[in-house]
Amino acid sequence: MATQYRSQDAPGYGPYSAGGFHDGGTGRERHLLPAGLRAPFEARSWREFGYVLLNLPIGIMLFTFAVTMVSLGAGLLVTFLGVPVLAAALGGCRLFGVLERARARRLLGLEVAEPQPLRTTKPGVLAWTGALLKSGASWRALLYAILHFPWAVFSFTVSLVFWTLGWSLLTYPLWFWVFPMWAGQGGLQLYGDGQHGIYLDNPFEITVTALVGLLFTLATPWIVRALTMVDRVLVYGLLGPSRLSARVVELESDRGVVVDTAAADLRRIERDLHDGAQARLVALAMDLGLAKEKLTEDPQAAARMVDEAHGEVKTALQELRDLARGIHPAVLTDRGLDAALSAVASRCTVPVRVEVDLAERPAAAIEGIAYFTVSELLQNVSKHSGARSASVDVWRVEDRLMLQVEDDGVGNADVSKGSGLAGLAERLDAVDGILIVDSPSGGPTRVTAELPWRR
Repeated sequence: MATQYRSQDAPGYGPYSAGGFHDGGTGRERHLLPAGLRAPFEARSWREFGYVLLNLPIGIMLFTFAVTMVSLGAGLLVTFLGVPVLAAALGGCRLFGVLERARARRLLGLEVAEPQPLRTTKPGVLAWTGALLKSGASWRALLYAILHFPWAVFSFTVSLVFWTLGWSLLTYPLWFWVFPMWAGQGGLQLYGDGQHGIYLDNPFEITVTALVGLLFTLATPWIVRALTMVDRVLVYGLLGPSRLSARVVELESDRGVVVDTAAADLRRIERDLHDGAQARLVALAMDLGLAKEKLTEDPQAAARMVDEAHGEVKTALQELRDLARGIHPAVLTDRGLDAALSAVASRCTVPVRVEVDLAERPAAAIEGIAYFTVSELLQNVSKHSGARSASVDVWRVEDRLMLQVEDDGVGNADVSKGSGLAGLAERLDAVDGILIVDSPSGGPTRVTAELPWRR
């Protein structure tokens, strides 16, 4: 694989930059040093160390504000001022939460969504106060301000002690240059030629001390990283949206997808009826009317027209059957997924192997979604894949129904291109399902769908 480097004209770049070089084939930087030796010098380690150092002053400020305001508000509850003071305390904690999310995003790379905004039924200070007091995000922000302080003291102390101790011991031999009068029995010596040098009475002690310092220096970034994991949990759990509110937002989104899908299906059924069966039935009625008029004048012509009308009736019936199958096939209700998917596979333009390994049937709604998922995927195989063969596998893993459609076509299927796969992914997401598309250029294409067994 060819390796390319950045231009030497660009400052700070070259064949080797920050202990590594760039692999043009993968676009990723390949480092010469392992992560354990590289950690003390990485920007991430210094950002995390800066985050932990900032924990103490910010924690003191947060804790002081929260305890002072809450204590004052609780003491004033006997008057009408207590409730507004408590609301102001919660509002201030929410503002501090905005700053803390920004700090975590900048220094830790942690992306935390905004909590649910305040919902007031009407404008005014009273409505705003009530919304603050009823908001779970406000109370979680207050809890963060209280819990963050003891953790800030602990993390600040541990990280600063380890970091200072590690670098101090590692640089211990340099003390003989900088502080010769406190360097023990070793010290600074001036040779006859005017040059400076170091003489050491106990080089073993110096070497062991530097090695211990090296171990502390290498271990400290990982200790700080472990400490920041707790900060990540605090910020994500207390300053982000609650699971309940996130679930409500997700369900609202899913409801919108379901409503839009149902409306689209109704429009499709109406269009199919109007353009297909309805048009044929109108033409049939006109043909039968003409045949009735000619029945006495030209019986043979009337018979031909009735015969043509009979053919139109058969065609209209077939279209109605196809339409009913598109709404919910009878074979799926009567015989389950195995027979229904086999019927779909028989209509595909390429040979399809179907294997359904289910000891029992899933919920009716999930069964219908699975049927239409496989049906749409096989339509894509027929229209776009250029495949010679395909396969459909259905099985169960614990409480999940798994579907997999694979073909040996040209590949390049992509959900992000806004194709039918994107709509299919939205439909599956509406029932907590997942769609995974693996379709490299040149194939094969493997589409895996995961659905809940019961809904």
